[in-house]
Amino acid sequence: MILYLDTETYSAIPIARGVHAYAEGVEIMVATYAIDDGPVEAIEFPARGDLEELIDGADIVVLQNSHFDRTVMRHALGVQLSPSKVYDTMVGALAHSLPGSLSSLCDVLGVAADKSKDKAGKQLIQLFCKPQPAGRKIPRATTATHPEEWARFIDYAKSDISSMREVYKKLPRWNYDIGHPEHRLWQLDQLINDRGFAVDTDLVAGAIRAVTQEKARLADCTVELTDGELASTTQRDATLLYVLKAYGWALPDLKADTVERALSDDEIPADLRELLRIRLQASTSSTAKYKKLTSAVSKDGRLRGSLQFAGAMRTARWAGRVFQPHNLPRPTIKRNEVEMAIDAMKLGCEDLVTPNIMDAASAAIRGCIVSSPGKKLIVADLSAIEGRVAAWLAGEEWKLQAFRDYDDGIGPDLYCVAYGRAFNVDPLSIDKETSEGFLQRQIGKVMELMLQYEGGVGAFLTGAETYGIDLDAMAIAAYPTLPEWVIEEASNFWVWQKKLGNTHGLSRDVFIVCDALKRLWRAAHPHITGTWPALRDAAIGVVHGAEEQQVGLLSFSKQNAWLKMRLPSGRFLCYPSPRFAPGKRECSVCTGKGLFQEDERTKTCPLCEGVGEIDDNRSSISYMGVNQFSRRWDRIKTYGGKLFENATQAAARDVLALGMEAAEAAGYELVLTVHDENLTECPDTDDYDADTLAQLMTSGADWTAGLPLAAEGFEAKRYRK
Repeated sequence: MILYLDTETYSAIPIARGVHAYAEGVEIMVATYAIDDGPVEAIEFPARGDLEELIDGADIVVLQNSHFDRTVMRHALGVQLSPSKVYDTMVGALAHSLPGSLSSLCDVLGVAADKSKDKAGKQLIQLFCKPQPAGRKIPRATTATHPEEWARFIDYAKSDISSMREVYKKLPRWNYDIGHPEHRLWQLDQLINDRGFAVDTDLVAGAIRAVTQEKARLADCTVELTDGELASTTQRDATLLYVLKAYGWALPDLKADTVERALSDDEIPADLRELLRIRLQASTSSTAKYKKLTSAVSKDGRLRGSLQFAGAMRTARWAGRVFQPHNLPRPTIKRNEVEMAIDAMKLGCEDLVTPNIMDAASAAIRGCIVSSPGKKLIVADLSAIEGRVAAWLAGEEWKLQAFRDYDDGIGPDLYCVAYGRAFNVDPLSIDKETSEGFLQRQIGKVMELMLQYEGGVGAFLTGAETYGIDLDAMAIAAYPTLPEWVIEEASNFWVWQKKLGNTHGLSRDVFIVCDALKRLWRAAHPHITGTWPALRDAAIGVVHGAEEQQVGLLSFSKQNAWLKMRLPSGRFLCYPSPRFAPGKRECSVCTGKGLFQEDERTKTCPLCEGVGEIDDNRSSISYMGVNQFSRRWDRIKTYGGKLFENATQAAARDVLALGMEAAEAAGYELVLTVHDENLTECPDTDDYDADTLAQLMTSGADWTAGLPLAAEGFEAKRYRK
């Protein structure tokens, strides 16, 4: 028997504070349900026994966003619904690269839904599910105060059941279903979300106080520096105008990297330098997470519901919710300074230990995650997992061996290896303690982090902002070391891109160095670079009707309106409604992009006088998905490097999942997973240690054969980076 179930609830606590905080004041007003293909029924103010009888008699309970319903039923009625018998249509959609909301799913899957009724339903939710605005005679709308609206509200709730039932029938089952390995993993995810992690609420309160006081002080300093013309440097447009009028400096924006570049100019006036320093401190946005913690923590001091299973569409990696633990800032101060700042903020004397309170508060956010009394945190992180998986998927054997040598303690780290491979230098000769060796390793790091997925010059800009790398300084140091052949190729490319206006705003030397490093990295990774077009061609072939196409450990197939990429784990990456788009011709000599129109067979290239011919390598493939910018269901173009990125990140996620299940089974209670890191809370005894957790996370499975895995961890009472 399949039970389709939904609840409508009321709480004076805003849902924006998170499901678990909301549920501490929740009341279930209505439960709507249907059994198999039977009629939709509604139970108003259901008694515990009503729901329990329905749930106990069901083989499968279908819910949309079941974490909400399970949580409110537990809090409001004491009803425990085990995830083992739950099919969550939102999770089923996300696991197959479909949008998670019910209304969007209805649109995508062609499930009939009355849009005007949906709009009216949202108005009814505002009426019945939330307190009325202050000043109203009736503080809360009920069936007694609004009987006609209540009847429409019940009808609206019933319509959700009908929609959910149709969605359930139409969703694929390749990656998620009752009994599927991904369903078992989702049950672990639900356990982690229900368990939550302990929060140092004293630190949260101390940090909020410290940040509030410091922002007020910085605002006072701004008023004094500008003679009252600026109230705060957080006023972007007003600050830019003031800097231009008062100092004649035309800054394009006030982004952190722009301000830091301005501060590096020796000619900057002292007052302007101080004003920009204030801007950097006052604009630290990560401290807003402290306020979110205050509102979202449950009464027992734990934060729950901070993970979304398959929240990263396509790859099914976990995404953060509520507190957003996946985008915590990287500390800019040393660990001992962070620990001192934490103690000082809790005591109210942070100004005695740090000159930059905003940076200290930002660096201390991780420290809000702590262990419960009598327990400890054991944390482990998979080492360079994307680089390892990429080399494994592509069969880049020299790199896999380099990882094995490093793990065995007989080889250099991979950033040194990357530099040595590109520049034909013995990586063992790179002394990271010297300025030259440090720079060589940094260049290797830049290449490894930015070029793995067919990235070019533009990828360096993204990586520089993410990792705080000075591209100008890198170019000055790297240019003299580049081989002549690569300088010549990169110089020709610079001329061509300058004509097209595609220089990314970079100077000639910086552009040439970035492009040269790209070429050196690609020359050193023939199997990875060869995998990019192979994946694209395989995908295009399948879309054109070819049988299953194998590319190393990956394979493509097409089923109805879906392009599927099979991962080594057996899970599929899903690309709905794929299409093929032919590319433009390129010069066969200099590969000037976009030079030739599709209907031209030949044309003289103005750059090198080569002859242009059709280059199928520029052909692309597209599919339907959620646009990351507009958040709408739209057509998205992809290419070989992006397909490789999807596969690499998804396979790395599957490795992480293996370790999560192994750790939980061994008694290491997971409280959070962040990127490639697992956080567990264990008894504070010698029976649990970081080395064991690292071993569990790298135990692998039959399908990971040949993949070198490593992890490192630590034990602490407080989470840190």
